[in-house]
Amino acid sequence: MPTTPEPLPSDPPLPQASPIALRWRWCRFDELSVQELNNIFMARQHVFSLEQQCVYLDADGVDEHSQHLAAWSPGSRVPLAYARVVAPGLKYTEPSIGRVITTELARGTGLGRELVRRAVAHCQQSHPGLGIRISAQSRLEAFYAGFGFAIVGERYLEDGIPHTEMVLAGGERQQGESV
Repeated sequence: MPTTPEPLPSDPPLPQASPIALRWRWCRFDELSVQELNNIFMARQHVFSLEQQCVYLDADGVDEHSQHLAAWSPGSRVPLAYARVVAPGLKYTEPSIGRVITTELARGTGLGRELVRRAVAHCQQSHPGLGIRISAQSRLEAFYAGFGFAIVGERYLEDGIPHTEMVLAGGERQQGESV
């Protein structure tokens, strides 16, 4: 029977009544400190490997060629939210957004929506006119549809989890408020 993973060490609960003090940071792989990279990997492994019980190779060789967005809070060792943007031509013809996580402490705060909004805006600014392709967990199709992503294929299994390929067409305006 699956067990609930323990919270990450040294992360106090977020105050629900007050706004979260966050520092959003975009950077290339070589701009991440060793500690930041370690903490990002810890958060990704906690969400994907422990919570979702998915065994896969997280360090896939793509991080070095990606832009990384993390929401850091002074009270948390790991980022509260994280995504990477892969340049066009590496995974797909279009840029892609992946490894999208919101840690347990920040779920239900709107941080995931803000994370995706920022990642989409970054792609649109960095690669104007190009669409954005994602491999979304199928249970999140409606969430991504709220940003204008459309399903472009059949569902498939990736690392034992149902996924759906989705695309935000080039030149589309992001929405994100409709979900």
